[in-house]
Amino acid sequence: MTEYGFHIKEYPELNRPFFIIGIEGWGNALNVSKGMISYLIDTLKAEPIGEINPDLFYRYDEMRPEVEIEAGEMKNISPPGGTFYAARLEGGARDLVLLKADEPNLRWFQFVNDLFGFSEKMNVDTIVTLGSMYDNVLHTDRIISALKTSDAVFPELEKKNITTVTYQGPGAIHSLINSEGIKQGVRCASLWCHCPYYLQGATHFGLLAHLGALLASLGGFELDIKDLENSWEQLHTQIQELIENSPELQTAIQELRKAKVRGSWASMKSTVEGDGNVISLKDFLEPK
Repeated sequence: MTEYGFHIKEYPELNRPFFIIGIEGWGNALNVSKGMISYLIDTLKAEPIGEINPDLFYRYDEMRPEVEIEAGEMKNISPPGGTFYAARLEGGARDLVLLKADEPNLRWFQFVNDLFGFSEKMNVDTIVTLGSMYDNVLHTDRIISALKTSDAVFPELEKKNITTVTYQGPGAIHSLINSEGIKQGVRCASLWCHCPYYLQGATHFGLLAHLGALLASLGGFELDIKDLENSWEQLHTQIQELIENSPELQTAIQELRKAKVRGSWASMKSTVEGDGNVISLKDFLEPK
């Protein structure tokens, strides 16, 4: 069936579903947002229940469909969009609704309105959107900022050292979702991971592990993140060896350490506008 601008195959009965949204696009530094959703889908064996109608919300000249051609024969074409999933969890835990999607190019207000219509039909009372941005932080930091619709939403965030957001500048679809949540009385929050500039092109498994543990705590479900922590240990060792063998990288990171500002949302705006001081580890891995 087609409802709310989405093609929904079924509305499964779930136990107090907790809705988590991971979006590809501007707010997906180091692929943390969409990567976290992919990890939840795979680990919790979530099943697809519907898709976004791409014709309504995407510009194909901006986000071109991916095509697969083999020996002159068209095998597959995949437009931008997104898929809704449901994960039934054991032990009386809240079930999950997950959305893995590209950030819409068009009709943001319709998209958000349709999203809340879908949420109502699924009996969702809490929506958490995931974002990530480049910031003046180090690879050893695990910093997450949050914005929420009211102080009553996840009061435990302060106990977990999650900083609050103070920001003015370009916004993402996350902000519109939170704004609509206030109007409709739905508990909403956005969690933003702060990523080091110089890890561009890498996967920060440490941040993924930290975010996964936080989501499990907020949503009241269990999530085994040992594999993420193990992957981070290996990557961290490689990064440290690289730093030890590169005086240039040592200097760059020392300067970054001096300039580091915890929860610096101003860095997000500078990233959008263009920052000429971006450091990337690949610059030290590839011959110049």
